[in-house]
Amino acid sequence: MTEASTTVAKKPTNWAHELWQLFLLVLAVLAVHSFIAKPFYIPSGSMLPTLFIGDRLIVSKFPYGYSYLSPSIEVLPPIQGRLLGSMPARGDIAIVKAPRDHVDWIKRVIGLPGDTVQMKDGALWLNGVPVQRERVADTEIAVSPNSDCLTIVDAQYRATSAAGTQVCRYPTWRETLPGGRSYLTLDVGEMPQDNTPPVIVPEGHVFLMGDNRDNSQDSRFDVSRDGLGMLPIENVVGRAEFITFSLDGSTDWNPMTWLGAVRTDRYLIGLNN
Repeated sequence: MTEASTTVAKKPTNWAHELWQLFLLVLAVLAVHSFIAKPFYIPSGSMLPTLFIGDRLIVSKFPYGYSYLSPSIEVLPPIQGRLLGSMPARGDIAIVKAPRDHVDWIKRVIGLPGDTVQMKDGALWLNGVPVQRERVADTEIAVSPNSDCLTIVDAQYRATSAAGTQVCRYPTWRETLPGGRSYLTLDVGEMPQDNTPPVIVPEGHVFLMGDNRDNSQDSRFDVSRDGLGMLPIENVVGRAEFITFSLDGSTDWNPMTWLGAVRTDRYLIGLNN
């Protein structure tokens, strides 16, 4: 019996099928990002000391319902109202769409519809009553490439830690909202936004502020001044749930730098507790 060689014909690639599978994968990712959860990166210090520049978060999309701004790709025309909507709670850390350009911002919900909000000498007042506020230990943040503590305001707080490293040591207060939600805020100097007239939050809107009270464009500033103003509830698109990890900005193309950039004390930290 002679040995016969056989060849198995290679099945040709079905490119239409492959492209369809890729399309379904992209669609699934967009659906998760739009309606369930998505990652978020902190690019600024407006929420210090709660959130550091370089923190990576998970944001849930469903707690407040869905609006025309919920999809990750802006495809819907402006529509008033929300599907399965619910109002944020005071103290929630929310992802919102800025009114002017619909860029994602992150701020804390301070005022709900009907609330009167005012700042007096750097202290928050709600409905004519000062919010409980107490001085606590300074917040100490290690100086790093993305937190260099070199701005005109911040430089005065640059110091050397007990371990001999360069840090920024910020004056810190703990605020406790009606209902018991408590969090830390920074107050680094006298600023115009430390004193504001009383404003009433309209129906269907919220009033938001950054925890870094002297370095945050928020509802204390009108949209014409690059702020949020009284933000329509349709622009609230998610709630920050927890910090996954944080990088100090020292990474580059070399993988050897990646582990060294991780802030080892900032991972799996719950928010909105």
